[in-house]
Amino acid sequence: MFPPFDYFEHRGACQRKHIERTTRVLSLPFPYHSPISPSDRSILSKPISELVQDVHTHSLAPIDILRCYSKIALRAHERTNCLTEIMLPEAEGWLEGDGRYGRGGVNLEGPLAGIPVSLKDSIAVRGFDVSVGYSRNIGKPYVDDGTLVKILKAAGAVPYVKTNLPITLLSFETFNDVWGRTLNPHNINYSPGGSTGGESALLAYGGGRIGIGSDVAGSVRVPAHFAGIYSLRCSVGRWPKMGVNTSTPGQEGVPSVFSPMARTLEDLAYFSKSLIGMRCWQWDHSVHPIEWKDEIVKEMKQKERFKIGVLRTDDVVDPSPACARALERVVSALKSQGHDCMDISPPSPYLGLQIASNLLSSDGCRTFLSYFRTGETNDPGARQMSLYMKIPRPIKYLYYLWVKYVRRDEIWAGLLAEWHEKSSFEQWKWVAKREAYKALWHEWWNDQELDFLVTPVNATPAVPHYGMKEAVSSCGYTFLFNLVGCLGPWGSCERTTADQLQLDYTCGVIPVTKVDKTLDQLPGIYQLKKLSGVAKGAFSQYDPDAMNGLPVAVQIVGRRLEEEKVLTVMELIESALDANGGKYELLEIE
Repeated sequence: MFPPFDYFEHRGACQRKHIERTTRVLSLPFPYHSPISPSDRSILSKPISELVQDVHTHSLAPIDILRCYSKIALRAHERTNCLTEIMLPEAEGWLEGDGRYGRGGVNLEGPLAGIPVSLKDSIAVRGFDVSVGYSRNIGKPYVDDGTLVKILKAAGAVPYVKTNLPITLLSFETFNDVWGRTLNPHNINYSPGGSTGGESALLAYGGGRIGIGSDVAGSVRVPAHFAGIYSLRCSVGRWPKMGVNTSTPGQEGVPSVFSPMARTLEDLAYFSKSLIGMRCWQWDHSVHPIEWKDEIVKEMKQKERFKIGVLRTDDVVDPSPACARALERVVSALKSQGHDCMDISPPSPYLGLQIASNLLSSDGCRTFLSYFRTGETNDPGARQMSLYMKIPRPIKYLYYLWVKYVRRDEIWAGLLAEWHEKSSFEQWKWVAKREAYKALWHEWWNDQELDFLVTPVNATPAVPHYGMKEAVSSCGYTFLFNLVGCLGPWGSCERTTADQLQLDYTCGVIPVTKVDKTLDQLPGIYQLKKLSGVAKGAFSQYDPDAMNGLPVAVQIVGRRLEEEKVLTVMELIESALDANGGKYELLEIE
């Protein structure tokens, strides 16, 4: 149906999906709605490595693990609206090898045997829609599992729920008309992050131990920061990505990557090693044929002293007091263990933000807008981007001059200067700028001889609902590392190949502390009106009194394809925190 009459299709599709989800939850048998039992508590207390061992030795039935975590997932959904597709009857069928639910079940001899795994809604599962939050994708179930799900089942994992995301996938909030708004389990007035916000809410609440999201500008890292969980943003080619849907197919200026998220660091490391160990390149052509490297883990654990770069600010938006305090706590803990920590001034992060934002939006926002039906609600941040994109260029140029010379806001003006749809000729120039910028980072890191970086994840803790309208451009701490990348998998020029001349540093996120309304107030002399437009948008959302108790994390940055190293360093940092005041405390499972 053509606009504007497709409005009725939109409303009808959303209503049908709401009813379908509610009906699926209500029709589940009693075990999914029963109280938490002592045996459930035993399952909930075990890391996935122990649960896998129990399944292998037949001391624990996979169905009991599934039902245990599913009942908590349903409670998480009741509080946060984190789930989209409820796949529990099918999951039981996969465990039993019931052919009605697909051509084969899960491999209970695999390294993830019997472990429930939640999936971002964009991942394809046989028999279910992949809506990506757009109503036009409803009623089109996939006829087969996507490649990523096939690998998970071969490893023994059990997909059991899919989780919510923002329409467009370009937001640190999680809302769409199809599934509604997802809330932060720590404080329901705040976002759990985006675009993998359903995952972060579910895992933070305790409704799962491991999940999978995607990241193009921070979409597995910012949700981990907002909700207090762990995530690893893998380099392109280290984690499978086929068998998914997206809002921006064909966008390769800053490629999206699928990556793991977890409730604990131990589970994140085990999950990452297990899936990479499945030799995913035999299933997915986009994966590099790189085995998991235990020797790197051993080398990192044996190293007694690291040289660590500390990025205090990206010179676009300084971190809020809460985020600066979390970073300083990590630095102090590392120094107490004898490591060298040095403040750094790398190649301009602001230039990186300019390049990345222009590449990501080079189509003029046309692709993600093309899927909207009449009346379908856009994300407030994505709406801001697309509205400015549509303004005639002569008028935009006058606005740019006003921002730069009247408001004297060089930062905001620099981001607005080239905000228009790019021709192929212009796109190639931006790609050339990207490659030159990556070379600067590569040379700088080599000169500094750093082992890894620690940085804020975001300028502020979680944003309140609708906050992305103002904070849409405040993403530099994560977006930056999707853009830059070193020339060799272990920082070695000798091992460079054409395929490795792509993007992106491996990054991990580890929760450190929580907002303290006493410690994290802004200075009394702080004047919001003197900030740049980007910083003003971010700090307009910062209220430590309202945010009290929200999680605050830090980001650990390695070089390209250094997943083993980054995970090992995350363990080092958590151990240092534990020895210096204690590590982060997860939400207790109710």
